[in-house]
Amino acid sequence: MSATKNPSIPGHARRRRVIAAALCVAVAGAVAAAPAARAADDKPLILVVPYPPGGSTDILARIMQPKLSERMHGRTVIVENRAGAASQIATAFVARAAPDGNTLLVSFDNHAINPAAKPNLPYDTFKDFVGISLTVRFPLVIGANPHVPGDTLSAFFDAARKNPRKQFNFASTGVGSLNHLAPEQLKRLSGVDLLHVPYGGGGPAVQAVVGGQADMTWLSYAALRGQIQAGKIKPLAVAGDKRLPDLPNVPTVAESGFPGFEAYSWSGMFAPAKTPPATVQALTADFQAVLADPEVRRKLTEAGFEVIGSDGPALDAYVKREYQRWDEFIKTNHINLEN
Repeated sequence: MSATKNPSIPGHARRRRVIAAALCVAVAGAVAAAPAARAADDKPLILVVPYPPGGSTDILARIMQPKLSERMHGRTVIVENRAGAASQIATAFVARAAPDGNTLLVSFDNHAINPAAKPNLPYDTFKDFVGISLTVRFPLVIGANPHVPGDTLSAFFDAARKNPRKQFNFASTGVGSLNHLAPEQLKRLSGVDLLHVPYGGGGPAVQAVVGGQADMTWLSYAALRGQIQAGKIKPLAVAGDKRLPDLPNVPTVAESGFPGFEAYSWSGMFAPAKTPPATVQALTADFQAVLADPEVRRKLTEAGFEVIGSDGPALDAYVKREYQRWDEFIKTNHINLEN
């Protein structure tokens, strides 16, 4: 019996029932319309990596990729490598992308360093992006070609000092990258000169060390692990506050005669600046859930990553602090950032 025809129900009660019935119809209609409201989910989610396959950001993105798709109910997630210009090509691409949450930047320390190192960026780091999550951080590992003298960093420096005419070099992922600036800092502390040789990403830098074109490189354990296990690269030191579980016999840089020295890289997810806040918050929740997944955490930990999983504002604040740190270092030490 409808509320309007039941004489035993007072008028105000009948009105409440009518309103409740109307609300039920409205909610049901909204639920039915939900797929249309989430039409963007029918499009692939593109994770743009600024470097070639094989580097830290690429490894991170591909570890997260399957669980992210699962979290998004089977949505296609694509890892797209857009290498070049010390991450500027990929970063500019995402800055110009539609702010609909379908195109994200998987960036790392260059995102904070480039504003200090590059005077004419084709984007504004602080105005053109909004942070989604600081996903991971990881200490750099100093990996060398097996023919380089010394099995530890301190042994290498001892050998280099005894043979000052020998010019050793190191490969980086580009001018002004963390694995350019951290060795520059250690050069000044050790008194041993090292020639900087920039490459287009972690993968090419690794191959340069394996092939003997470069003597060493500073990268994540994830990028070096395969070649270390194959005996084609030897780890000299870990630039973190503790040794890595997989490399228990490899000392930290601090243990090698440089107390307090640390060099952590990091990776964060960014969206174009005008992406709606609700979309950003939903993406943050998705990435935090994926990073909390036990299987994902295990794979990232085994690769030498420390899972963070912050929110967007924390990432934006972290980028500003890192920019200030390296901007001061570059200016104080007159670092040459010419290609």
